[in-house]
Amino acid sequence: MNFIKTLIQNLVSGPSTVSYPFGPAWTPDNFRGRIDFKLASCTACRACEQVCAPGAIRFDKTPEGLRFMMWHNTCVFCGLCEHYCPTDAIRQTTDWHMAHPVKDEFGMAIRETIVYVNCTGCNAKTLSSAPNPVGVEPPFTPEEIEQQRNLCPACRKKALAERGAVS
Repeated sequence: MNFIKTLIQNLVSGPSTVSYPFGPAWTPDNFRGRIDFKLASCTACRACEQVCAPGAIRFDKTPEGLRFMMWHNTCVFCGLCEHYCPTDAIRQTTDWHMAHPVKDEFGMAIRETIVYVNCTGCNAKTLSSAPNPVGVEPPFTPEEIEQQRNLCPACRKKALAERGAVS
């Protein structure tokens, strides 16, 4: 007789299905969905490429710089790229709406380029990537991050050593 109680509750509460794609669909709080990439935070460490099991993330050297490519139609939303990114350049959103026509398949990608610049310290050609401020005490100010962005790795080390000696 317990099923009659459940039947009456279901009749009173109404349907429990979601009208997706014709209406909004509920998404759990910690749902892993589409990737969001912040170029300004990327250090070009390529850790995300190394841990991406399906190969959805690729870095390619181009004459302009280092190109980041992430294919949403290949991603399995495992979250390893976000977990191993030292600067939170990759975040997973709760957006899981990935339905698209076949003709838009190649548009389901993120394409960003970390451009080459001349180092402000030694004038060498280097990537304009974000510094990795993890463990730096005191933390970088926004002005220091912009200064570090235009330094080659050797000049960054020198600048950090000088900063440590001053503070």
